[in-house]
Amino acid sequence: MHISLPIFDRRLLAACAAAALLAACGGESGGGKASVVALEIDRSTSCSLDGMLLADYPGPKAQIHYSVVARPDWFCDTIEMFNVYLNPEQARRVTAMFVQDMGKTDWDKPVGHWIDAKTAFYVFGSKRLGSMGPSAASFASEADAKAFTAQYGGKVLRFDEVKPDMVLLDGGALHDQSM
Repeated sequence: MHISLPIFDRRLLAACAAAALLAACGGESGGGKASVVALEIDRSTSCSLDGMLLADYPGPKAQIHYSVVARPDWFCDTIEMFNVYLNPEQARRVTAMFVQDMGKTDWDKPVGHWIDAKTAFYVFGSKRLGSMGPSAASFASEADAKAFTAQYGGKVLRFDEVKPDMVLLDGGALHDQSM
């Protein structure tokens, strides 16, 4: 059965379909931006790079959301997130990135407290180890990041101060001082 619509109705239908597709792809529609929310880790959430179960390891975790992809890439460490994001071959459109606020969650069993990765403060070079060895601790507030450095050492950086050579994935064992 073929239904013939007047030209105006077909154009309206096509415009509505295009707007719905644009919104589903993470674009802007109606003047507002589609918001992406952080997801929670469960017992089966695994790292996109190495398959490690995130809930089994200490330190801050991360997630990157991409347009037209339902599930985020998960990372058992913020260094991995930066490595993927700053990789020159990264071609997928990032719609959101989240890290855990280590000023509010337990280092050894981090749960929840997701913050926008691009507004966070990061401590590089501390004595605290994450799932892959040295980690970049993430914080919502600069005061919490500075308090962390007073106790564990390191240097506070903003997101845009992190450079690719600072987040090389050359293996945690290379940095393991207990071996």
